[in-house]
Amino acid sequence: MLNRQDGSVQMTHLFAGLAVSDFAVACDWYERLFDCPPDSLPTRGEAIWHPAGSASIYITADRARAGHGLLTLAVRNLDDQRVDLARRGLSVDEGAELNGLRRLIVTDPDGNRIKFFEDPAGT
Repeated sequence: MLNRQDGSVQMTHLFAGLAVSDFAVACDWYERLFDCPPDSLPTRGEAIWHPAGSASIYITADRARAGHGLLTLAVRNLDDQRVDLARRGLSVDEGAELNGLRRLIVTDPDGNRIKFFEDPAGT
């Protein structure tokens, strides 16, 4: 069932992808980002991670579209996330949004930006 009775969409899983130009370089970088190898390699030039029960993130080799992606992830503790990213050798840009919400941004080798913010609900 895709729609609720009120007409709104009821999703069961989020599947987000980012295009990369050099799959091997990007795969190594995303392994450091997620602190683990991909959960699956379904086809040549594609890797998938499952960072949450109902969310999957994949990279795919596509030079023409590489570097134009933006992915935003909510985390439980932004300070812990910053420490973990630095431990994995990833450069972090830290700041605040216009609404005052703190955020971290890491940029992959192609220029895709991954933004982290602290989930206000703490879940």
